[in-house]
Amino acid sequence: MSSNRKHRLASLVALGERLASDSPEQQEVQHRAQVLNPWFTQQNIERSIKAICEAYLTSSELEPWSEKYAQSQGAKRTVGLILAGNIPLVGFHDLLCVYLSGHSAKIKYSSKDTVLMNYVINQLQDIDESAIQSIAVVDRLKGYDAVIATGSNNSGRYFEEYFAHVPHIIRKNRNAIAVLTGSESKEDFLRLGEDIFSYFGLGCRNVSKLYVPEGYNFSPLLEALHDEYKEMVLHHKYKNNFDFNHALFMLNKEKFLMNGCLMVKEAKPIPSRIASVNYEYYSSRDLLVQQLSQQLDDIQCIVSDEPLGQLTVMPLGQAQQPTIADYADGVDTMKFLQALYE
Repeated sequence: MSSNRKHRLASLVALGERLASDSPEQQEVQHRAQVLNPWFTQQNIERSIKAICEAYLTSSELEPWSEKYAQSQGAKRTVGLILAGNIPLVGFHDLLCVYLSGHSAKIKYSSKDTVLMNYVINQLQDIDESAIQSIAVVDRLKGYDAVIATGSNNSGRYFEEYFAHVPHIIRKNRNAIAVLTGSESKEDFLRLGEDIFSYFGLGCRNVSKLYVPEGYNFSPLLEALHDEYKEMVLHHKYKNNFDFNHALFMLNKEKFLMNGCLMVKEAKPIPSRIASVNYEYYSSRDLLVQQLSQQLDDIQCIVSDEPLGQLTVMPLGQAQQPTIADYADGVDTMKFLQALYE
């Protein structure tokens, strides 16, 4: 391992230790982030920081992961990062990859997540002075050799055209799905609740659609989720969306079921409206596997406690707990960055 990579790995571990310390300065930053974006509650910010510290910023996670990627020789490139802001620090993994690869980063924040990202970058630059030169925050992206951009399906189409002349990773809308068997316990439903409700369901790894066997009884699921997550509606933005979408479903005369914090509606699309999840019945596990295999471009991850043929699945409750090697949209960011040296 080169001395430069060793230095960057040590700097990332030190960053994790700082973030985990929850200093008074960091608490003040978290408060300002919530004022700017009320979706970023203290609980959600702390959840995100804890996940980053434990899954990304320890030597036990960083070193074996980084060793999979050869030390590249050649000219360093400038990589433009257009970050999302749907959940706190959602763009950090891209920054980590660019920093560890040795390239320089030009970062265009989402307006929804400026305070936290700025704080983390400042902390990293305080630990590693060389990062002052290699990481820059910009209002307008220019002077780049490659781009990693995250946005909606509409912005994704614009990004693909605008950045067609350089190597790029363009991420669009994806969501997680859950496949249920009908034999789940209340404990299983509560684990599924983590996949649905974490970060108010705003993340690409949140479950937005359920696949259930024909004749499925939703009552035990809705009762369990209400018992555990009924206080979600105490958050004003979530409550506003719950009320609006409830009224919309009623006006459209759509059939749906609900408890005090969630609506479930039979619908084909994988994305769902805030405070709701879609569902679809299946008659055969094999046919479902075939169907999902054709929809993988729209699926971020699949949660189920049962195997689904050749599909990659994770247990209920694990959708919002990615490892450092769980790349968004299944595209290996580090491999992409390494290829820029060639």
